[in-house]
Amino acid sequence: MTSITETRADDPGLLTRIREKFTRSFEYVGELTDLAIQTMQQMRRGPIERPLLMAQFDQIGVRSISIVVITSAFIGMVLALQTAYALEDFGGKLFIGTIVSLSLVRELAPVLMSLMVGGRVGAGMTAEIGTMKVTEQIDALRALATNPIRKLVVPRVLATTIMFPLLTVVSMALGIFGGLIIAVASLHLSANFYLRSVIETVKYNDLASGIGKTFFFGFTIALIACYNGLRTSGGADGVGRATTQTVVSGAITVLIMDFFLTKLFLLIF
Repeated sequence: MTSITETRADDPGLLTRIREKFTRSFEYVGELTDLAIQTMQQMRRGPIERPLLMAQFDQIGVRSISIVVITSAFIGMVLALQTAYALEDFGGKLFIGTIVSLSLVRELAPVLMSLMVGGRVGAGMTAEIGTMKVTEQIDALRALATNPIRKLVVPRVLATTIMFPLLTVVSMALGIFGGLIIAVASLHLSANFYLRSVIETVKYNDLASGIGKTFFFGFTIALIACYNGLRTSGGADGVGRATTQTVVSGAITVLIMDFFLTKLFLLIF
């Protein structure tokens, strides 16, 4: 029977585990950066196969509309209700359009859209590429002198980078419309007053800041999803682990990037 002393001797220790965790994290970031460089190089080497790109536009953009519609509309309605309730004693009804529009355009619409759609899209990409990896289809592509990055990664990264800003615009419009419904139906404000306050509040720099973030969000989420798919191993169980890691890593990365991009855009605009 193993003694407690022997068990403790086999334990690498807290500091060792922390160091190994940091080492793996830096290796992950380094390999992800290398994949990003290779992807950019492949994008510059001529036109991409149009059928592959159009299929990704449909998968990422068109099939994500339902998620964007439901999420954005109800977030706008909840935001309007909470604003009216919190500022009721201070005449908060008059600022519904201002608060809802600014909150959605600058932060909520880009971040929530990226989290919701990114989780769906990223998990799908990782599962698809991961399945190809464990069934040796990617090795078959290499045997046919086909670059897997150009064939699999580039269309997905490019489509996600393009579609995320477009979906963000839809999310902003639907969120503001959700706020309009509450402002008219529950708070008894006129639609003209609400829309006028939105138009007077939202400026070019607000739109540029909110939409600009999603180019980075889309590129990063697709890159993480493809990378995790390409390094999948261990059969079906490995595909599940890679998919989970993509969802978690993508969400954390979006939230961290949002802070730094917000600081950057505040300085620029």
